[in-house]
Amino acid sequence: MEYKDYYAILGVEKNASEDDIKRAYRRLARKYHPDVSKEKNAEEQFKNLQEAYEVLKDQEKRNAYNQLGNNWKSGQEFRPPPDWQQVAQFNRGNGQSFNAEDLGEFSDFFANLFGGGRAAGPRGHARQAGFNQRGSDQHATLSIMLEEAFQGASKTFQIQIPEVDANGNVRATVKTLKVTIPAGAEPGQRLRLAKQGAPGMGDAPAGDLYLEIAIAPHPFFSLQGQDVYITLPVTPWEAALGAEIKVPTLGGPVGMKLAGGAQSGQKLRLKGRGMPGKPHAGDQYAILQIHTPSAKTAEQRQLYEKMAETMPFNPREDWSI
Repeated sequence: MEYKDYYAILGVEKNASEDDIKRAYRRLARKYHPDVSKEKNAEEQFKNLQEAYEVLKDQEKRNAYNQLGNNWKSGQEFRPPPDWQQVAQFNRGNGQSFNAEDLGEFSDFFANLFGGGRAAGPRGHARQAGFNQRGSDQHATLSIMLEEAFQGASKTFQIQIPEVDANGNVRATVKTLKVTIPAGAEPGQRLRLAKQGAPGMGDAPAGDLYLEIAIAPHPFFSLQGQDVYITLPVTPWEAALGAEIKVPTLGGPVGMKLAGGAQSGQKLRLKGRGMPGKPHAGDQYAILQIHTPSAKTAEQRQLYEKMAETMPFNPREDWSI
């Protein structure tokens, strides 16, 4: 099982700040996002970026990753603890408490490092003749892309569940499950998979598995409730004269009429173009950002000078300085 260097994946130092990690993720996510990237391995790279970011952005996960990660070299084989008890001892010994809530769709290395679910000690699960006890519920976080939340998707993932064998020993069993993400899924929304939690004792049923939805940051869009936001770059002449502009949305590009005299920071609404939902869908907001081209030739410079003569304008004239 190969150890993944999350710092190398994001291209940051091990002492990088949270802001450094966030900036690195956003920059690389734009480069490798499957919808826009032309790189051959874009999908795999984007998945690795998501995995690395989910760990390093969380201080507890990052601390625990550092404690073991520093002892490994890239490519070494990782052998997880032989049973659930040792995983629990490792967590307690480092002052950390991790369970399946801390796991998204991470690599096998990270999943085995922290285990995959809450487990009582072996005494609490010891087999006894005629003893029945419902299995405990398990909780995990499932990270998805914004497009998957918008359209809905089917996801296959693996999770570790504690299981008691015939001798009463607690061991981690890897289960492969499939879940349907409904269109319009929201961050923090929980999906219940009945009887997919820890197995019960005797004739008692298994517990349930609860998946909490986490939506990975998007290179272009951001979410506020059901509303979607995008920063829309425009040219000075489009802002001054008005234009018909194609705006990307999660449902595909749409035309938007930009009135003359538009200003940076102006917010334009595309009704019903946000996340699906009831009683109605959210909206999309385009925040205008005017981009001014540089004058790279003498002719271009003369055009700017002509504008300054023809259209004298001082945006700071109201300043009392």
